[in-house]
Amino acid sequence: MTRRILIPILCLALSATACSLDMELPNSPERNAGTKQVSFPVKVTREGKTIPDAAITKGGEVESANMIATMDQSIPFGIIGIDIETGSLLLDNETVYSTGGQYKGFFDAALWDVPATVSFSAYYPYVNSIVYGDDLESYSIPFTSAETEAGPLVSKTVLAAVEQLNMVPLEFQHITNDIGFKICDVTTEPGLQGLIHLRKVTATKVASAGIFVNDIVAGEGFWHRRGYYRDVVVFEGDAIVGVGMENEKFIGKTDLVERMAFSHRYYAIPDEIIMGKQCVEVEYDVDGFTLHGFEYGALKDQKAHFMLYGVLPDNIMAYGKQYTFHLGLDTGKLYHEITFAPTVSDWETKIYENNDDF
Repeated sequence: MTRRILIPILCLALSATACSLDMELPNSPERNAGTKQVSFPVKVTREGKTIPDAAITKGGEVESANMIATMDQSIPFGIIGIDIETGSLLLDNETVYSTGGQYKGFFDAALWDVPATVSFSAYYPYVNSIVYGDDLESYSIPFTSAETEAGPLVSKTVLAAVEQLNMVPLEFQHITNDIGFKICDVTTEPGLQGLIHLRKVTATKVASAGIFVNDIVAGEGFWHRRGYYRDVVVFEGDAIVGVGMENEKFIGKTDLVERMAFSHRYYAIPDEIIMGKQCVEVEYDVDGFTLHGFEYGALKDQKAHFMLYGVLPDNIMAYGKQYTFHLGLDTGKLYHEITFAPTVSDWETKIYENNDDF
């Protein structure tokens, strides 16, 4: 079995999308009387690298040879603004929606009277119950498995002078893991190759809830896992597994695919890998075959378990990383050839005085 890890090369860049907190009357005199508008040019990155604009599709998805990602524009993000001189909270978890192709928000005009530089931080998707740390140096965001499917993001901290508050550029980074699999038949015996039908792949004990603490001063964060885990069915179908690493393919939802962009990947809260805990369960069938003049029947519902312990550095999944685990199935482990070397020993000779008892 061969298992390797792929760390992402790049992620997603989104053109600016817009929003206002009063989307019915975004330009009304009444609304603008006590507020001013801020636009948020948004891009999403992984590992600080972005995809060229030419890679952006009309659907807001970014696709490359090695990944695809989206940011659901129907879901708002939360914005936090802090006066860095006084430490006072200027924007307390405000929602910013997307409309008309840009992210925009209307905020109290008093914000523009602040003489100091403002520190902005944002996260996606929006949640109501964030908790601020001491001196507003950090804030905590709870996420569950439903929200991790949306791929939680946190922006880098942006320092903006008041006169520049008409536009705040936000660069979001992933705070979960993007996980997928590749598979091939690693059987060495030619007569046993190409017989495997992949039926189901399940990732077990996937971390599904936690609290992300974003240190907006240090510009980094960390997870407190809540101990909630789930099993994720990655594949369910009937696909012939290619023989050898040269025929390795990504695992899709119901089929094996050539490109990562079309594979079935899922988000997970970064976790510590513990011996005997997290594993990938693979269910498969084996076709019948003839070998050395003997016929062997088909096998159904075989299972192989791939433990994750010992695969990652320090057995830690770091947030913002993309992992592709390589799985190898070996038919030879089911049909292992045994060689018999029979011999016949000599008779044991005993001599008895009374031959009638012999």
